[in-house]
Amino acid sequence: MALSATIHKIDLQVSDIDRHYYATHALTLARHPSETEERLMLRVLAFALNAHEALAFGKGLSDTDEPDLWRKDLTGAIEQWIELGQPDEQRLRQAAGRSPDVRVYGYGRAAPIWWDKQAAALQRICQLQVYEVDAATCSALVAIAARKLDLQCLIQDGVVQILGDHGTIDVGLARRQ
Repeated sequence: MALSATIHKIDLQVSDIDRHYYATHALTLARHPSETEERLMLRVLAFALNAHEALAFGKGLSDTDEPDLWRKDLTGAIEQWIELGQPDEQRLRQAAGRSPDVRVYGYGRAAPIWWDKQAAALQRICQLQVYEVDAATCSALVAIAARKLDLQCLIQDGVVQILGDHGTIDVGLARRQ
């Protein structure tokens, strides 16, 4: 018998002072059996950092033709493509051909190694922005992971904080490109 996805319900209030974006999002995420809690919580973080009323989660691990998150306009054209982890250069080039805004949020011990190996090739993709989430942030997000969460994300002057019943997480995020 195949394992089924675990459903997570997250009420996310975003106050992005830098972009003048203020909204509450009721998120329902399906965690694939092979997906870690770390990756699930990083999907939530990526959503908060790029929050928009049209931003949606892709099919994720079950469909390799879709990104982890994306935003489409009313015609169905892709406006933003967001990947997590360490995607290969070819995938990012294809994404850049389909979207004017491609973002990668790298995490884990392999992220700096991936960047060092791919940096020269990826710097030629002008639509690409690459960020690295530090290990302390990943650990703190895993510690608060639950099937039902109420979170607030405050973004001001490039500083990101996740607030909730657990306290405050200061997000460590470094821009690589």
